[in-house]
Amino acid sequence: MILNAVEVAGIAVACYFLLINCSYLVFLSVAAVEFTREGRRKPFLAVDELYSGPLTTAVSVLMPAHNEEAGIVEAVRAMLALRYPVFEVVVIDDGSTDETFAQLEAEFQLVSLPAVVSAELPRRGVVRSVHVPAVRAIPLVVVRQDNGGKTRALNTGLCLARHPLVCMVDADSILDPDALMSVARPFLDDPFRVVAAGGAVRVANGCRVVAGRLVDVRMPRTLLPAIQAVEYLRVFLLGRTAWSRFNGLLVISGAFGLFRRDVVVAVGGLDPDCMSEDAELVVRIHRRMRDEGRDYRIVFVAEPVSWTEVPDTALVLGRQRKRWNRGLAEILLKHRRMIGNPRYGVVGLFTLPYHMLFELITPLAEFVAALVLVLGLATGAITLSFAVTLSATAYGFAFLISVFALTVEEYSFRRYHRWADLGMALVAALAENIGYRQRTARWRMWGVWAALRRSERSWGVMPRRGFDVRTPQGGKRP
Repeated sequence: MILNAVEVAGIAVACYFLLINCSYLVFLSVAAVEFTREGRRKPFLAVDELYSGPLTTAVSVLMPAHNEEAGIVEAVRAMLALRYPVFEVVVIDDGSTDETFAQLEAEFQLVSLPAVVSAELPRRGVVRSVHVPAVRAIPLVVVRQDNGGKTRALNTGLCLARHPLVCMVDADSILDPDALMSVARPFLDDPFRVVAAGGAVRVANGCRVVAGRLVDVRMPRTLLPAIQAVEYLRVFLLGRTAWSRFNGLLVISGAFGLFRRDVVVAVGGLDPDCMSEDAELVVRIHRRMRDEGRDYRIVFVAEPVSWTEVPDTALVLGRQRKRWNRGLAEILLKHRRMIGNPRYGVVGLFTLPYHMLFELITPLAEFVAALVLVLGLATGAITLSFAVTLSATAYGFAFLISVFALTVEEYSFRRYHRWADLGMALVAALAENIGYRQRTARWRMWGVWAALRRSERSWGVMPRRGFDVRTPQGGKRP
């Protein structure tokens, strides 16, 4: 009886992981086609005309910040250096207790300004003061509010934003100079249907920044951030490109997303009671658009890049992954009526079920797989050679998918120019399956369990080391 159960469980687990890896291959194929198509289109895009054209929609860039003194000035400099016709940068200082505001005040000579905060979104922060640079030509607004969390800070920024499009970014991010123009292009190409667009997020650890711009792209030199760099390429860049192709995009990263302000306000802004407020907002927009029978698009654009600092310690990474999976569980519970419901199109029939089956419960499946191997060896249902072969095949397949993802990325964008970077990426792709994947599975299981128990929410703290910042003369900024 036990032998039969182990055999059945082993077959089920093998089929499960085969389906996951096959889905990754589908994503890779769709993304490769999209990248090729975009590469052919790119030489014919009139970027200069878009930059100078009167129909280019103005954007408010919202940047919440809490204790971000390590990189806040360079992040704001990068935003102000974006190539875009009309935009403003709104920094929301969410009750920082370090030198975040002091650094901004000194760098931009901020002066206080009386301002009335709109009451469109009730779940916003309590504003203490609003500041602008003494040099009024600098399109910067700095808002100080009592600490209420990132979501309430973004809602505050939405209430103060003056432009029709709002771009939500993280304070630890550096954007490519043309990133805002690129991610805004879908709104210009299809202004009536596009309601949101997301850009690619990549790992900035190990890269160099000069005058607020990332000038030297490098793979992280330490293993933990390097593994995340490969993971971001495979899961975020290629996966989101594929889902976007079928208008089933579920997540626009809070590190870089552009939305129509009126749509975000109409759905009630961001939900402070959800751990993954960025993904929950996208799902709520899908739901609202489908309920109203509107023809709409939510787009992922792979070319614009936001570079962000990722955790370089297991402690901080564990907090992040628990938070992400708890957020996914909360979204699926909150919007469970959409799952499998044809009324919600691709999102209801495919995207949400996929994330439930192949994202939410994958950690549990990995635990069951390990348990089946142990029980199979203990009972003799599985031989040692078969167990080794099965594990090597599973992890080898995962490694090859990462290699394919790197190949597609390198062929399409060529961000990494050194052989040492590609070598480090291959090492990271191999090392991901030895310890990293198992530990993240455990953290993700804890996140789901926390969501089911409805335990107290804690976003945790991610210490920032800051970017490798250089002055234009080549010296390192103190």
